[in-house]
Amino acid sequence: MMRAMEPPPEHPTPTPRSRIPLGRAAFLGTVAAGVGGIALLSRFGGGVGSSLASLGDNLGVAAIVPTGGWRIYNVQDPMPTFDPATYSLTIDGNVENPVTLTWSDVQATEMVTEVSDFHCVTGWSVYDVHFRGITAQTILDLVKPRAEAQHVNFQSLEEPYFDQLTMKQFKLPNVMLATEMDGKPLTRPHGAPMRLVIPQMYGYKGVKWLSKITFENEPTLGYWETRGYDADAWVGKDVSH
Repeated sequence: MMRAMEPPPEHPTPTPRSRIPLGRAAFLGTVAAGVGGIALLSRFGGGVGSSLASLGDNLGVAAIVPTGGWRIYNVQDPMPTFDPATYSLTIDGNVENPVTLTWSDVQATEMVTEVSDFHCVTGWSVYDVHFRGITAQTILDLVKPRAEAQHVNFQSLEEPYFDQLTMKQFKLPNVMLATEMDGKPLTRPHGAPMRLVIPQMYGYKGVKWLSKITFENEPTLGYWETRGYDADAWVGKDVSH
């Protein structure tokens, strides 16, 4: 019997630990060492069983799902799965040079490391996160958006998650397409293989499992904006209406 898909949530709620995917290597490594360590948005709009989660608690595996104040959010089950052999990032819209990058292309692109804080609209924060990835300016130099393109759309592999920044917001310091966090490749719960990072705004603007970027002339409401949240999700601002 097929299980009916649950409707996407109306407000951000953390994914229960029992449903956060935990890779076999991470699980075994944690069992051996006893420690470990392991955050929010198409336009159209995986997990570990409870028995394993209980076993993990007894073995200390809870330390990696998650730690350091992180809470994992997703709007569809299962979370998207990254396959480097088939993954591609399309960047198009009102640009002079639309491109589709394979995972090898992404890895060959110049990257930088930035340290920033992550703030969730639900009230928690993680400080001094080391993100490594492709800067917004590198993307702009690559595709050369036309002057009329004043909005940037970010599509997730997790449909129906999609969000948008203005061009001005996209050009803010420390904005990047991150592929690594704290010295390691992004994990599946954190948006592997790539997520948008914009430290000046709440986490629901930071689209995980990024698959497409489109430069457009007109504004479009993203996933949470259609549910009453502010498009300008500045940290410290009351963004829920």
